[in-house]
This record gives sequence, structure tokens and C-alpha cells, in this order.
Amino acid sequence: MTLISRILGLARDSVIAAVFGASIATDAFFVAFKIPNLFRRLFAEGAFSQAFVPVLGGYKAERTPAEVRALIDAVTGALAGILLLLTLVGVLAAPVIIAVFAPGFVEDHARFELSVTLLRFTFPYLWFIALTALLAGILNTFNHFAIPAVTPARALRVASMMRTARSCPTSSPCSGCRTSIAAPGWSWKTWSE
Repeated sequence: MTLISRILGLARDSVIAAVFGASIATDAFFVAFKIPNLFRRLFAEGAFSQAFVPVLGGYKAERTPAEVRALIDAVTGALAGILLLLTLVGVLAAPVIIAVFAPGFVEDHARFELSVTLLRFTFPYLWFIALTALLAGILNTFNHFAIPAVTPARALRVASMMRTARSCPTSSPCSGCRTSIAAPGWSWKTWSE
């Protein structure tokens, strides 16, 4: 699966390079997309996942199904709430976040504004991807490995490539990027239900 993920990532970057080339839009896109990915590593794949899965496994082995369900409900609700607050702060504080993560963009007004706009579109990705990672951990604990193995990175990459290739030649780079970033998150949520 890792090999497939790497190949799809290369294909995504190739499509972006072919459509946008080296431009302000490309710089803004990569900065805006890296920031939620940093937080994804903390909330979805970092200490949280490493701590939660063993606890859930212990509950599953030693507790009743109702207690396991209560734990899952409590953790999912708490994580969703914390991520929602973090996402709102990220969207509202986008200018400050861009200034911290890409200080060179502050002097280039067009690049800075585009980065702020794109970050406001990409930050909600964190909410979806972190909750997807939580659900993947739950499925793994219950010995369901296939669905988590093929989701969500591959679906996001494929959807992003298709949306970018389809929309960008006929729209402005900013519009195409925003849509190619926002659409996979919303479509992934809809498709996975």
C-alpha cells in the first residue's frame, strides 16, 4: 500500500506541476496544504493514535461491548470537538499561521493573500482526516484491515488529481486549487458514509 501511495503522490505532484508550473499559486498551494498535514501527523497519526488503539484493545479484551462502545463514543466526541475548535482557530488565524510557517510570503502581498485563502480551504481537511484515522484505528482493533489500508490518502490523492486536471485549465489557479482541495474532503465524507 505504501508503494501505491507514493506512486499516486508522484502522479498528483506531476498533475499539479503540469497545470500550474512554478508559480505563486503553486507555492501558496504547497504551503497551505503542508500546514494541515503537520497537524494531521500530530492528531491522526501521532501520539493520539498510538495511545488510543492499545487502550481500546484493552477495553475490548476486558470489558463489555457496551463499555467499549461508550469509550469509542466518548473519544470520538471529544476528538471531534477539539478538532472542530482547532479547525475554527486555524481558519480564523490563517494570516498569523501563514506568517509563522512562511515568513517570506508576508512581503509578497499576492502570495500571502493567496496562501491565506487556500489555508482557509485546506484546514478543514484536518477534521476529516483525523476522524478518519480514528475510525481506522477502531476498525484495526476489531480486525478489519482492508478499508483502513486503502483509505483515505489514496482517495484524497486520486480525487485531488482528477479535480485539478478537470477544473484548472478552465478556471483561475486560485479557484481550481480551492476546489481541488475542498472537494476531496467533502466527497470523502459523503462517500465513506
